[in-house]
Amino acid sequence: MELIDKINFNISVNQEVVRRLNLIDNFELTWDKIELSEKRELLELKKIATVQSIGSSTRIEGATLTDTEVNTLIKDIKITSMESRDEQEVVGYYEVLDLIHESFESIDLNANIIKQLHSMLLKHSSKDQRHKGDYKNLSNKVVANYPDGTERVVFKTTEPHLTGKEMFELVNWVSDAETKAALHPIIIVAVFVYEFLSIHPFQDGNGRLSRLLTTLLLLKSKYRFVQYISFENHIEHHKESYYSALMNGQKRRNSDAELIEEWVLFFVGSLNSLTDKLQVKYESLNKSEAYLSDRHKKIVAFIQKNKVVKFGDLSKRFKNINPSSIKKDLAYLSQIQAIKKLGVLKATEYCMF
Repeated sequence: MELIDKINFNISVNQEVVRRLNLIDNFELTWDKIELSEKRELLELKKIATVQSIGSSTRIEGATLTDTEVNTLIKDIKITSMESRDEQEVVGYYEVLDLIHESFESIDLNANIIKQLHSMLLKHSSKDQRHKGDYKNLSNKVVANYPDGTERVVFKTTEPHLTGKEMFELVNWVSDAETKAALHPIIIVAVFVYEFLSIHPFQDGNGRLSRLLTTLLLLKSKYRFVQYISFENHIEHHKESYYSALMNGQKRRNSDAELIEEWVLFFVGSLNSLTDKLQVKYESLNKSEAYLSDRHKKIVAFIQKNKVVKFGDLSKRFKNINPSSIKKDLAYLSQIQAIKKLGVLKATEYCMF
């Protein structure tokens, strides 16, 4: 079955997809103007999204590090040793995501690049050194990991001896579809991600790499807003819908009935949700900035510099400010979401979103 036939939806599905795509495109036009302003708020949004993306994407595959722990781990880019597999996966994801953010315009999608990114993703993972950057040589499957430690097989995947051929065909299809410009760029990305996960070309790391490639392809298609809001975080909070949408198409794989309307609707709908959230976050940051006194700004700057602080840290730094005033300032800054409050009572800490 040709890939184009898998998106041959009925009229009602097509209309809904087009409606959602129009909303995304209209947002992107507005966001382009915002991004040109190069405001400080954008840097904050990007930092938040980066930490959330790394944390969520690795947790989807079974890791357990919180966003706070991820932030602490990656703030020193000269990390030389990682004690746990979770830490190894986080640093690998961070390095690939950082590369994509910085160099997406010069990264062309092809089999070699995909293998290189996979190798980089698993660079620090001690158990994956033998197969990183190479297509699988053993059968694998898509497995969903849940917080209680259980696993569920989502679907079977392409057999090893067919993997190279199917990946070659997929990459060529993307290139051809982009050249012909007959399909909306987001539809091309959605189809690529579905096919990539169905093939599952590597022994491990396919889920993480699929999300990194999603970001890469969306950025290359001029949807730059994805740097400032986490697609991975959205998936983490909608795992059931994510896996259900994939399974809906895959259960009919290699048959004439393999339509992927549920996946495309999920993918496009997820981007709709992200644009809505990004708009709210940006407006909130703008509003917060407008209502900050000089004292508020000093406290925010201190937290921003030190990443995570406690009330005691602020009391020592600002000895000329009454402690009760600092407490009121922290409560206000948390309320307007200028800072984020973590923990309760004596364990309370403050950081940036």
